[in-house]
Amino acid sequence: MTDYIKNLYDRFIVNKEHFVLRGERHDPYELAEQYSAAGLSDNERSVRRLQFMLESEKPAVWADEKIAIIRTVPVVQEIFTKAEWEQIREKYFVHEQGKVFNIAPEYDVLISRGFDAQKEIISAELGKENLTSDEKEFLEGLIRTLDVITAFADRYAEEAKRVGNEYVAKNLSKLPRKGAETFGEALQFLRLLHYCLWDSFNYHNTIGRMDQFLLPYLKKDLASGISMETEQELLEEFFLSCNKDSDLYTGMQQGDNGQTVMLGGLNPDGTDSFNELSEMCLKACEDLRLIDPKINLRVNKNTPLSLYERGTRLTKLGLGFPQYANDDVVIPCLLHWGYDKEDAYNYSCAACWEFIVPATGMDVPNVDGLSFSAAMQKCVPELEKYSSFDELLSAVKENITRQAEELIAPVKALYMEPAPLMSMMMRGCVENHKDISFGGKYNNFGLHGTGLATAVDSLAAIREFVFDKKKYTAEEIKTIVAADFEGYDEALHDLRYEAPKMGNDDDAVDGLATELLDAFADALEGKVNCRGGIWRAGTGSAMYYVWHAKDQNATPDGRRKGEGLACNYSPSLFARCKGPVSIVKSFAKPHLDRVSNGGPLTIELHDSIFRNDESISKVAMFVKSFFDLGGHQMQINAVNRDKLKDAKLHPENYKNLIVRVWGWSGYFVELDECYQDHIIERMELSV
Repeated sequence: MTDYIKNLYDRFIVNKEHFVLRGERHDPYELAEQYSAAGLSDNERSVRRLQFMLESEKPAVWADEKIAIIRTVPVVQEIFTKAEWEQIREKYFVHEQGKVFNIAPEYDVLISRGFDAQKEIISAELGKENLTSDEKEFLEGLIRTLDVITAFADRYAEEAKRVGNEYVAKNLSKLPRKGAETFGEALQFLRLLHYCLWDSFNYHNTIGRMDQFLLPYLKKDLASGISMETEQELLEEFFLSCNKDSDLYTGMQQGDNGQTVMLGGLNPDGTDSFNELSEMCLKACEDLRLIDPKINLRVNKNTPLSLYERGTRLTKLGLGFPQYANDDVVIPCLLHWGYDKEDAYNYSCAACWEFIVPATGMDVPNVDGLSFSAAMQKCVPELEKYSSFDELLSAVKENITRQAEELIAPVKALYMEPAPLMSMMMRGCVENHKDISFGGKYNNFGLHGTGLATAVDSLAAIREFVFDKKKYTAEEIKTIVAADFEGYDEALHDLRYEAPKMGNDDDAVDGLATELLDAFADALEGKVNCRGGIWRAGTGSAMYYVWHAKDQNATPDGRRKGEGLACNYSPSLFARCKGPVSIVKSFAKPHLDRVSNGGPLTIELHDSIFRNDESISKVAMFVKSFFDLGGHQMQINAVNRDKLKDAKLHPENYKNLIVRVWGWSGYFVELDECYQDHIIERMELSV
């Protein structure tokens, strides 16, 4: 970290000097009431909202910064009143807040082209015959969107001149009318677009494969004689800018904001795309040690150990990333799901870990979550009716199928607010005169899968103690579980600690996981969603690992009512596993190329194991082994339970303590207590 970056870090991260520029928090429905009274169309409301937000912003530029733009309006306005939203929900399925979000735009189409050229393209479409009134309104709205962003940039350029910042003034006098030519211009343009998406209420807009689309600008600068040190400083300033306003971004928890970056990955010709900008991104994270942007790293069977070691050094810092994705599993899965080769090889990551395709995918990968543990628990009240274990297993699989059908049934006639700016960075929207909210090239939906280990361990316990050893009858297990193990200490101990558990490289147990995941994939295979796309199965949990556990009764694995489920794809919280090696062997066995909607093997390693280069290599080899065995995705937390407990008691001493929550990293002291407690309860392992 240079002195220049250190000064910016102190200003924006430590001292938060920019917070004084923020205005009051106004009612988010103020505009909606006006729009409703005027009877404005959805598209017109979306254009006017961005105009209102940008015109309400007060430009602020520091004399020494190189990448400007900062948020001063803390609340993004809604375009519909609460009553209007109720009416919309009566007619449509509305996912989360009804916005276009959690997709990967093609930023470079505007960064390289510039707004003037983009307006010419749109004007040519407007000149075509037989446009409908809706098509004309859409295209005219795009031009107005470009104009309001340009006016916003002009105001920033004027403010930069006023404070004597010639660098920013020069860039924003050119951008966004003209395309970027230098690395610094490209980063400023990216900051502008990303910022305006948030002001458009397109939350969780990812940054995507920036090491690919910004690489030409870096190479051009380096060829012209600009030093790598100068370029690294610019990149780190951009990374800092991702943290200026992130506390204002919508999310389930502070830090859950979707600012993800995907680095490296196989090209269609088999070469690897990891490059000098990829390495610069890793270095920027190492220097800054911030939660944003969140780094994902694509790997494959030929990825050298040195890259895993590079990633492990970031893990050592306690950032909770990089998160790894295995091209050898994910790409074949995407191809099976119907993605074209070019798009499958170009995959990136959504806000957490869902695999999405930039520029062409209007996928909704987090529609809902299927509970494996609930599918198992549903069989317990009638446990005595199953004459064999195979009958019980079949019943659980039938429950999975039934639950999947129940989850997808309500998802009809999806509604999303129009997203004019986003539409210009998604292929086909301008040419087809259609907002991205109506769909893209791909319109696939995804379901998460939670509580897998609980379901597997419950089945394994019943097989062991009821059908094999016959220590307990099915009727007794039913009674014991219904009593939440009260008065049944021996049974609690047997089922919780003596029964087989997933994570110990036991083929008999791990085979159950394969069967349940296959049942999930089978339940969605061939199902068509309301937009003509498919349904994708995944192994992620998102917040459902807390939600599903909260009111779920006890389960036969020894889990008591209300106790937590494992986060994502990992062993149960109280499983006694032989160690991390046995865990990766267990969790690599299922057919993960059928359930790659996303959902990483999530492992906590004690922070003491990252003590030297030898330890770093051991952890790197451990991570590599999961992917060599056929694993699909992994994230690692470097944790210390004693430190986390102390942070709960004395949060003022741990403001910068970062943890991986479910698919994103956040500051531990800012999390709700239920998430803090869950992280503390997870296993600390060593290698």
